[in-house]
Amino acid sequence: MIKTAETYHVSVLLNESVGGLDIQPDGIYVDVTFGGGGHSREILRRLGPGGRLFGFDQDEDAEKNIVGDQRFTFVRSNFRYLKQWMRYYGVEQIDGLLADLGVSSHHFDDPERGFSFRFDDAALDMRMNKRAGMTAADVVNGYTEEQLADVFDLYGELKQARRIAAALVKARQQAPILTIGQLLRATEQIFAREREKKEVTKLFQALRIEVNHEMAALREMLLGACRLLRPGGRLSVITYHSLEDRIVKNVMRSGNAEGRVEQDFYGRIQSPLHLIYNRVITPSAEELEQNPRSRSAKLRIAEKTE
Repeated sequence: MIKTAETYHVSVLLNESVGGLDIQPDGIYVDVTFGGGGHSREILRRLGPGGRLFGFDQDEDAEKNIVGDQRFTFVRSNFRYLKQWMRYYGVEQIDGLLADLGVSSHHFDDPERGFSFRFDDAALDMRMNKRAGMTAADVVNGYTEEQLADVFDLYGELKQARRIAAALVKARQQAPILTIGQLLRATEQIFAREREKKEVTKLFQALRIEVNHEMAALREMLLGACRLLRPGGRLSVITYHSLEDRIVKNVMRSGNAEGRVEQDFYGRIQSPLHLIYNRVITPSAEELEQNPRSRSAKLRIAEKTE
């Protein structure tokens, strides 16, 4: 397991995810979640002198981890614009794409980013791209009660979504909810104590997904990858929760995010990809011991069909 850029992030399922790309020495690869650069460094280690690697990250902090290698190009952008950037660089086809969809340790451990409920006085931010406009505070204070309930239900799968939304609307009438602590105090009466941490985690997940438009970006990136991959090219994706995993599984099995299955005259499923493994790959006991945050990670690998 590699820890990159000091404590920025510990690479999850490193050998399994990069190995799943079946690296060709002169191939063109994309790491759409560059972060601390751990997966990118391993890809570069397996590439030959004629290979190329593009690393995407919308967070300016990731630029500090840029790999000093002439084969590597850093793209500071949301991965939803994958197709546009590849066109900009004159790349018509790629041999493989890797995505680690987890939030980095760096984001959870930085109080200024507002991703963790450990920091009571931290601002409600949660933006992956600090240049972006909308923050979690904007969502909590600006959305209607119905909109908030929909966000918590859809992206947090919270059974008490409507009660949480009502509590936030009531609290913000007294004063704007601008910090992590204010958010927690506004909702603390709703969660049963034995499930509080798990439910608050879901609440933060829902806000983060809404702020960063994560599901829409994921769908666009995956569909772009399907078009860019050359026949035999590989897609290697690590997911951490059921919402993103469902989208990844649907695209890999049916070629669309909704999971609509199309069949030919003989009943054979028509899809641009086929799964390399029918089961998901999960971290080993050794990896879990070293990095407990990887416990929810699931790796799926697919190959572009002819």
